[in-house]
Amino acid sequence: MADYRRIADRVADDIASGRLKPGDRLPPQRLFARRRGIAGSTAGRVYAELVRRGLVVGEVGRGTFVRAAPTAASAGRALAEPAGSAPVNLELNYPSASGQSELLAAGLAPLLRPDVLTDALRTAPATGTAAAREAAAGLLATAGWRPDPGRFLFAGNARQAIAAALAHLVRPGGRVGVESLTYPLVKEIAGRLGVTLVPLATDGEGLRPEAVAAAHRAAPLSAVYAQPTLHNPTSVTMGVGRRAELARVVRELDLPVIEDRIWSFLAGGDTGTGGDTGTGGARDENAGGGVGDAAALPPLAAYAPERVYVVDGLSKRVAPGLTVGFLVVPEGRVGGAADALRSGGWVAGRFALEAGVRWIGDGTVERLVAAKRADAAARQRLVAEHLAGFAVRGDARAYYAWWELPAPWRADTFRAAAAERGVAVTPGPAFSVAGAGRGTAPGGPAVGAAASASDCVRLGLASVPPPVLAGALRTLADVVRGGP
Repeated sequence: MADYRRIADRVADDIASGRLKPGDRLPPQRLFARRRGIAGSTAGRVYAELVRRGLVVGEVGRGTFVRAAPTAASAGRALAEPAGSAPVNLELNYPSASGQSELLAAGLAPLLRPDVLTDALRTAPATGTAAAREAAAGLLATAGWRPDPGRFLFAGNARQAIAAALAHLVRPGGRVGVESLTYPLVKEIAGRLGVTLVPLATDGEGLRPEAVAAAHRAAPLSAVYAQPTLHNPTSVTMGVGRRAELARVVRELDLPVIEDRIWSFLAGGDTGTGGDTGTGGARDENAGGGVGDAAALPPLAAYAPERVYVVDGLSKRVAPGLTVGFLVVPEGRVGGAADALRSGGWVAGRFALEAGVRWIGDGTVERLVAAKRADAAARQRLVAEHLAGFAVRGDARAYYAWWELPAPWRADTFRAAAAERGVAVTPGPAFSVAGAGRGTAPGGPAVGAAASASDCVRLGLASVPPPVLAGALRTLADVVRGGP
């Protein structure tokens, strides 16, 4: 049994010395076994050991490739905190409007009076306060839907609200259906809760209802997690018909849904276009269902209120450092979901609740949202300008873009090359759910077959100043043109 480790050590030495370079494809296991004079089962153990060490990555139907760098401890962490030493970080994605701190300070000033501060520093229940419930219900209301204030719970942030919803709905060992590309931190949360994520096929309008039904028939699902509006990382938005059909299917299957609307506030701005930024060719007319402004699209909760748990928050609208997460639960489910929030230690602090109520009430949040919608549109124009001719998909209202890299680039080698030039990007596999194969990523008739996540990267556009972003985009374009 030790023989395979010694062979793996020799391959590792070849990688360390540069004889095998990042992106190089290892021979098929059968050929590797024949060349080394070993059994095929031993070759399989060698490849598995190299994967375990983070030196290579296997891709279904394509082969085994040398990684550009060892696997990070957590792929999801790249979207929540800095990673690496690249001075321009397009992994983080926290928008900030001009004059934001001054606006927020004005709302906080009354809270700092000693008599008011004393009350604001007390603990708050999972249900928050009456003022917080009313303010949040007004903030989240959209065409065709106004959530009942009595069904609100409050977490420290939206990520904690997702964790509480999963803990409430799914027992350890349970299965949750998700889009084949999903928010990386959901993968991390599911792993810690002992929940298995099941990748579901998508198309140019997002999650396909028949994929939900097929997965549930194969082995029962406990819930579905979905991002119907400005899906991260692809920016796809479901149309009205798709939302209604998905609601019908989950009702028939008696499946609860966790609807992540954390980026949906951006969809309310009319930038004059939806769908793709157009940098890669034809625009996807299915994006947004062809209905124009996605603010007119009611959430899934409007179609199946008894089944849908809505997650939203203030971190993207306001700021990540002092924020509140919202969890709107179906009628009669407040008690159980609140227990999950409390057991995880995820309940929002009262000071953050009080600050949020004031910022919503005095119009600060509304002004910040308007500024960030305009800012996101401006940054997408930079993408269209500097990455013209490349296959970059992104809604003109979103703060991120999904780049299908040209051959022979792969996500990990491009990420390493970009880092050498001072730019950090998120590789596509960080979003890919185990078991998702080629062709399940969003595509659609307008753009042809979907690319493998291993050939894609996500660009977070929000966290660096526009001139820095423009320079980073030019650098990335130069990297691609230069070849691996």
